[in-house]
Amino acid sequence: MKRKQMLAFGLTIAMAASLLAGCGGEKKDKEKEEGGIKEFTAFFAVPGTEINDDNEIQEKIAEITGAKCKETWLTGQTAEEAVGTMIAGGEYPDFIDGGDAMEQLYEAGALVPLDDYIDDYPNIKEYYTEEEWDKLRKDDGHIYWIQQFGNIYGEEKATTHNDEAFWIQARVLEWAGYPEVKTMDQYFDLIEAYQEANPTMEDGTENIPYTILCDDWRYFCLENAPMFLDGYPNDGCVMVDTDKLQVMDYNTSPTAVKYFQKLNEEYKKGIIDPESFTQTYDEYIAKLSTGRVLGMIDQWWDFAYSVNDSLKQQGLNDQGCDYIPLPITIEEGMKNQWHNSGSVLNVASGLAITTDCDDVEGALQFINDLLGQEVHDLRYWGVEGVDYDVDENGEYYRTEEMRTQASDTAYKASHLCTYSYFPQYSGTSRDGINAMSPQNQPREFFDGLNDDVKKCFEAYGAETYVDMLGTSEAPGPWYPLYSFSGTLTTSTPGGMAWTKMGEVKHEYLPKVVMAEDFDQAWDDYMKVYEDCNPQAFLDEMQAELERRIEEHEKYE
Repeated sequence: MKRKQMLAFGLTIAMAASLLAGCGGEKKDKEKEEGGIKEFTAFFAVPGTEINDDNEIQEKIAEITGAKCKETWLTGQTAEEAVGTMIAGGEYPDFIDGGDAMEQLYEAGALVPLDDYIDDYPNIKEYYTEEEWDKLRKDDGHIYWIQQFGNIYGEEKATTHNDEAFWIQARVLEWAGYPEVKTMDQYFDLIEAYQEANPTMEDGTENIPYTILCDDWRYFCLENAPMFLDGYPNDGCVMVDTDKLQVMDYNTSPTAVKYFQKLNEEYKKGIIDPESFTQTYDEYIAKLSTGRVLGMIDQWWDFAYSVNDSLKQQGLNDQGCDYIPLPITIEEGMKNQWHNSGSVLNVASGLAITTDCDDVEGALQFINDLLGQEVHDLRYWGVEGVDYDVDENGEYYRTEEMRTQASDTAYKASHLCTYSYFPQYSGTSRDGINAMSPQNQPREFFDGLNDDVKKCFEAYGAETYVDMLGTSEAPGPWYPLYSFSGTLTTSTPGGMAWTKMGEVKHEYLPKVVMAEDFDQAWDDYMKVYEDCNPQAFLDEMQAELERRIEEHEKYE
């Protein structure tokens, strides 16, 4: 994902006061003890849902760990605006993940170096290899944050494609007799045909054939598809020729022209949602939650965890409104790399402890304890006998009633506590039997699927979302390069180019899609794009590619 330009801190006093209040107010209120339980605060620069203060599993975790954390989330601001407010005010929560604004926090001196502590906390130490910890070091030699996601313990159990794809509703595939859909043209042909035959849902609500999320940094849903369509994995900012070990610009490829020309054609036909380029993220999620949208490009983690529960609660899964990923490339016969196996370490961001934290050791002990198996099971499986049961072989499973309550908004607020932006594992539990979370437990995963998804998988000979796409190994030790582009600032020529490229794409690509004359609009876009000096960016990415390969060789 792209690195955006640092924004000015010109926010209203009211906004600043509100944000600081959400992060815990004055320091003396942030780490208090009630009944021997330490209380920490955390802010995550992404939208999220707060749980109830008396949440049952949070209280159980506190009994085990001796600590709890009040989590707050991004509301009504960008990550840069929210972090900028904190820096301007000079007050921080105990824990923070600033998202795209982590570099601002680092440059402001707001983060505690962690490398002198890590060896004292065995679960944290185990979390990464020596090579991986070294990748997290900044130029000053210190480690300031722990990347929370993509860490596999034991055997990988990948059932859900948590990443980007062309998604389509199961009802569309069923209507067409579950056809093979391999190319972008076939994908849009199918959506067009379905929309013509079925312009409305069962209750008469008009379908939206295809929508695009373009809000803020999430405009990757529009701009980066050419990378995947050409059969490359998600390096996020460039493509890498693995034979020549050379970076390439997906923004100017022949496939990029074909892709945006196709979107332009579909827009003129009325297939693409006219609100695509003005809708907010919340409006987009609400739209998907109605079941009206037939297809889109997005990352699973960006929509599914809220949309799927909503569809289930409304019974819209019975109408086939669940989303299925398709192995789309620009031409038939090409290998797709929408899904890669193995861990992905994004060094550009993570969970940090701020200089306002009065108990760094206690904060690290809390992270350490959250990674223990007993607490990890509470976070992701819940309470035995309430949220899951155990069979005679020691395998965890849930009843349909348990699955339904786990998708209920009120139940999640009062009972479930995943500490979702703290370090976590996927893969296999330390018992060697169970997955670290229900969604990756093969039997539980399949039993918990809605019937429309089961029928679809069976028709295609698949058992999981990953089977629908196939899987590839990570292409090399540089992967993913977005973990470098995400750290770039305007202090280097490449960083300046990267910032300008992002601004230009955000402004011009919607114009290209909506243009009456595509060729002229594309030419206008390319002229402005080239003025950004993209070669400076590519040069820095090439240097980083070579550096990562060289660094990896030291550990072989």
